[in-house]
Formats: sequence, structure tokens, C-alpha cells
Amino acid sequence: MRCPRCGELQDRVIDSRVIQEGERIRRRRQCVACRTRFTTYEAIEQIELRVLKRGGRGEPFHRYKLLSSLSKACEKRPIRLETLERLADEIVVELGAESGHEVPSRLIGLRAMEKLQAIDPVAYVRYASIYRQFQEAGEFIDEVEQMKKRNPRRPDQPELFSVGTKPPAPST
Repeated sequence: MRCPRCGELQDRVIDSRVIQEGERIRRRRQCVACRTRFTTYEAIEQIELRVLKRGGRGEPFHRYKLLSSLSKACEKRPIRLETLERLADEIVVELGAESGHEVPSRLIGLRAMEKLQAIDPVAYVRYASIYRQFQEAGEFIDEVEQMKKRNPRRPDQPELFSVGTKPPAPST
């Protein structure tokens, strides 16, 4: 490292500490020539993902956009922000590992739907309605029916969108 005071390239490391939960290393250094102490930080270089849109153009991937869409789908649902943060992180890691630098937007949407389906069926249907651009109510019903076929209801789960039946009376 070049000394910020004299420009000398020779220094020695006095102290190293792991910070930010292992994401970065802080190093205290001392210049061999002028004995000035200074701090440097090391971090893993992140691969920047690019999103390939449906029209063929590419743009930088923004995690906050993914998190925002997940949050909108989960609005007024009993899902914690920490859960959504974890889902977004999982999606980003999986996309980077599978697709390299460029990720089709279609794949991001599919991955988000998979994750939401595993935690909340209502949030999943909300997200799917926007992602698949539902135009009429029948498409919602079709999606719920498909979801029921893929993931049968557990005995302890209430019926979701039951057609032609009255909801059960609250127990006292």
C-alpha cells in the first residue's frame, strides 16, 4: 500500500481484524519510511449481476428492487422483514451461481415465486398476479388450483379460497 503521507510503497501490518461478520478485514499499517500509521480495508470483490429484460436490453441488478417487489407481495401478511431479506439474499446467491454475470428477468421472477410459495401462499399469488400479468379473476383461480395440485394442504392449514362453501365458524 502506498503511504498517504510520503507515498512510500513499503509498510508493515501492525494489526488485522475481521469486521462486518467476516465480510471485510481492517488492517492497521505503518509506513517503513516515515512511520505514519494508516488503516486499509479488504473486501471480497462482488460480481455485478446484470438483468436481461424481456426486450433484450440489459441493466444493472438492484437488490432493492427485488426486495421491494417481495415486500409488496407480503404486505399485511405475517412475514418479517428479516425473512424477506434472507429470501432476497438466497435469490441473489443462487442467480449468481447459476447464471454468471447476466440473469434473465424471467429467472428472477420464477425464483422469487418459488421462495414465496414456500413461505406464504397469499404472497405467492399476489406476486404471480403481477409477474404473469393476470387480466381477469379466473386467472387467480387457475393459479390457486395449480398451487393446490403442486402443494397439497396440510391438515392444520385452513382452506384457501374455498369456492361454494361457507367459512368455518370461529371456535370459542
